[in-house]
Amino acid sequence: MDKINAIITQPKLSWLEDPQTFSINRCPAHSDFKFFKNKQELATGKTDLKQSLNGTWKVIVSDNVSLHPKEFYKTDFDDSRFDFVKVPGQLELQGFNNPKYVNTQYPWDGHEQLVPPEFPKKFNPVAAYIRNFTVNDSLIGKNITLSFQGVQTAFYVWVNGKFVGFSEDSFTPSEFNITDFLIDGTNKLAVEVFKYSSASWIEDQDMIRLSGIFRDVFLYGRTKTNVQDIFFKPTLNDDLSEGSLKINARINNSTEDTTFGLEVLDHDGAAVIDKKLTLSELNNSNLNIKKPKLWSAESPSLYKVVLSILNNDSVQEVISSHIGFRKFEKKNGIMFLNNKRIIFKGVNRHEFDYKYGHSVTEADMLFDIKFMKQHNINAVRTSHYPNQTLWYELCDKYGLYMIDEANIESHGSWLQIDDKGKSWNVPGDYLEWLPNVLDRDNSMFQRDKNHAAILIWSCGNESYAGRDLVQSVKWFHEHDDSRLVHYQGFFRAGFDQEYSDMATEMYFKPDEVVSFIKEHPSTPFIQCEYMHSMGNSTGGMKLHTDLEDQYQQYQGAFIWDYIDQALLTTNDQNKEVISYGGDWDDRPSDYEFCGDGILFADRTTASPKAAEVKQDYSNIKLTVDSNGFTVTNKYLFINTNNLVFVAKVQKDGKYIWSKDFELDIAPQETQSQNVVWPEFSSTGEYLTEVSAQLKNDTLWAKKGYEISFTQNILQNITVTPKIEKPINLVLGSTNIGISGENFSIQLSKAQGGLTSYKYNNVEYITDVPMTGYWRATTNNDQGYNGGFEFGSWLTAGKYQKLTDTVISHDETSVTVTFKHQLALPTKAFNTVTYRVTPDGKITIKATFKGTDAQPIIPSFGMDFRIPEKYDNYKFYGFGPEENYLDRKNGVKLGIYSGTAASNFTPYLVPQESGNHCETRWLEVTDNDGNGLKFAALDVPFEQSVLPFSEYEIENAKHRYELPIPYCTRIRILSNQMGVGGDDSWGAPVHSQYQIDSSKDLSLSFTLQGI
Repeated sequence: MDKINAIITQPKLSWLEDPQTFSINRCPAHSDFKFFKNKQELATGKTDLKQSLNGTWKVIVSDNVSLHPKEFYKTDFDDSRFDFVKVPGQLELQGFNNPKYVNTQYPWDGHEQLVPPEFPKKFNPVAAYIRNFTVNDSLIGKNITLSFQGVQTAFYVWVNGKFVGFSEDSFTPSEFNITDFLIDGTNKLAVEVFKYSSASWIEDQDMIRLSGIFRDVFLYGRTKTNVQDIFFKPTLNDDLSEGSLKINARINNSTEDTTFGLEVLDHDGAAVIDKKLTLSELNNSNLNIKKPKLWSAESPSLYKVVLSILNNDSVQEVISSHIGFRKFEKKNGIMFLNNKRIIFKGVNRHEFDYKYGHSVTEADMLFDIKFMKQHNINAVRTSHYPNQTLWYELCDKYGLYMIDEANIESHGSWLQIDDKGKSWNVPGDYLEWLPNVLDRDNSMFQRDKNHAAILIWSCGNESYAGRDLVQSVKWFHEHDDSRLVHYQGFFRAGFDQEYSDMATEMYFKPDEVVSFIKEHPSTPFIQCEYMHSMGNSTGGMKLHTDLEDQYQQYQGAFIWDYIDQALLTTNDQNKEVISYGGDWDDRPSDYEFCGDGILFADRTTASPKAAEVKQDYSNIKLTVDSNGFTVTNKYLFINTNNLVFVAKVQKDGKYIWSKDFELDIAPQETQSQNVVWPEFSSTGEYLTEVSAQLKNDTLWAKKGYEISFTQNILQNITVTPKIEKPINLVLGSTNIGISGENFSIQLSKAQGGLTSYKYNNVEYITDVPMTGYWRATTNNDQGYNGGFEFGSWLTAGKYQKLTDTVISHDETSVTVTFKHQLALPTKAFNTVTYRVTPDGKITIKATFKGTDAQPIIPSFGMDFRIPEKYDNYKFYGFGPEENYLDRKNGVKLGIYSGTAASNFTPYLVPQESGNHCETRWLEVTDNDGNGLKFAALDVPFEQSVLPFSEYEIENAKHRYELPIPYCTRIRILSNQMGVGGDDSWGAPVHSQYQIDSSKDLSLSFTLQGI
């Protein structure tokens, strides 16, 4: 590498406020190839040409620069009062100031009145880091570079008291040649990190705001002659039968004696190219590979390129990189990968860990990549900045399509209006910001350009539009013709579509997608964000995924987002809790708006939403009927020979028969398989199921892992039992007593319902069961003011008034009907009828008479409260994950069990959870198996068993605010409206998943002791 002469030797504080000063003495960006001393080192994958500086550093953090120790970088500075900090790591998560979460607003809003490019002066934490080190022997005599892989947000560097350089752009590497600054023995590295600078105006991402040296820091040494940068460009001919590899290499200090050994190795390590070349031959080569194995997310075939620098045949250095042969292009308004129309089944992913912030670990990344593959996700957008290099390597290896996004977002600037009505949109048309924008583009592009997984470059996120971003698009097109370019902000601003290779929008509802496609039929369409998965959400997803078969221009979308951004902290009760914005005394704050992942923050449990994603995104579509099953293989490049199709039969929720089938179905083909199902005559519900499972282990899942399924009711044979025993009845002035063998029941004419149910002399009823119309509001409910819109139903059931009681009986049954007027502005009534028979069974029928001029109903059913020890449940219905009217594609009909506590989903803010549709029966018992059984009549019901009522959940902002459980709450519902998910700030549940209050509702079920 050429030495970077320190032209500027004195740092200036004014750089922080100058958008045109973002790099002083920084090395040019380059690709992320690996380098080794020789092939022996290459074989191990480890090199001693790198020296990690990770570990414990010294630090002192001041609230602003005026309180900051000015000469901490000097070699004789006394740092004895400094604290210790881990690098990589976020300062706020190690006790230095507080995290802050804001979405679109800037974190200084309401504290200082600023306009771009000003930065906060009152509170702008500045950290002075010190690290002493001795250069490893293996680096002595080499050109030595100091590499920071990620620092938030702006930083100055000194070595041994001498100024080295300055850099901004938090999420791409900043490197400095420090060869001339080093001394023998102990060296002092000093780094001054500012949380805010002018760069903060274009790093306004929707994320928890943290600071510090949060990615790896290391030294690396190179020989005099070395590869500064290299661009591998694999291309394919039209029919994909031949590949060609072009190379553009920048070599430092090459001489006439310098030659290059080039090898291209396939997956098995066999050389498909092995040549010795001069530099001119290397850079002008067009190396052919016949019938190359093509790279795709479905079949991620990679080739390894090894380039040896030779001097008179003596190896000076060896570099390696992986490449993939694939053709990505737009033709006739449609995007194609390897000549097939591609569908992005995507997700947005922040780099985040609930303990370490943006300092995600290798274990985090391995978990994430496997989770995505297991849930049929095929694409990821690096929202909203370049990620760690390892993530790209994993996407190459495991197979994920990538939108690689530049670290540019200025959401708050174009929402910020001054007193003259002027927006401070940056970068916009301000030419002084253009070099900064292009530098961020270049830093991302140069590092990541060799990764096969990247199909699309993104110019950033939510920075509106303007000439600077137009130039950004042009820059990418000029530097890379193998990928397309995306930027959604142009469409928000009404720009012509020529500025983005695809039409790209956010949070369109399905009908809006269709309208857009019809209006713009000549361009591909994706949503870079959709299905806002905040809290209990992701309902109606299939309405979106169905569009991929209906409209060729519709080519998929990316869920917002992958993982809840939340932090593990200790609350006032000294308990470890998951916390979110506002919990850290951060103001302003956007509170729990950071909790919108399909995975919970602790990475231990998938959110129930993930099951819906997995099923809707699956490329294996199954149907089953009485003749067999049909498989549609929607993969583009692979057949089904690594799958086993398991046909099964259930009787009343239990598997009683299965048979395996192996089908070799080509991509985009459909095949039917006849199945001779068993014949059954005994009483019960019979269900057929087909499961597509992995036949062999893969990198991301073990043999037998299910990737898709379908079910269908085969037949239902029922017998109605006869009741012949007499029943005991006592008609009191207030209470109606009914008894029989092993049971006694009381119904109260005063309280208007069931006050006692004893079975085997054990009382189960602790409060009168009443009809309920409310559910604890979800984030989506709150987002469209659902509490205001349908809040009348909270009081409608809770404060209903008894208006009539009707009693009838004969020798074998007693029937009591209670009529209540609901607490609504207009007259509305419901009735609950209890019919008791001599076997101790109560048949309950609740009816609601539809009423006009009332909003949609959140839910309708009966609420029961029983003693807390009865907290085990078993049911036959949809599970195991919670499910709702608009989110039940990813669940199966079967028998499931758990506890009331385990059924409560740990969303960041407590809200409606634990619901299960299509329930045939539900048992709620103690540890000895004693309890109650609820069984559906006519049609299945929905139900939940929880330790809290909907009203208790409604009142809590954190899980630890919920009361200590003192009872078990059972809800039996005719139905509950869906949870929605188009967005969380205004989109209601789709109309087909709502409950119309003008329509009659009814619910029938039985209750009996067990």
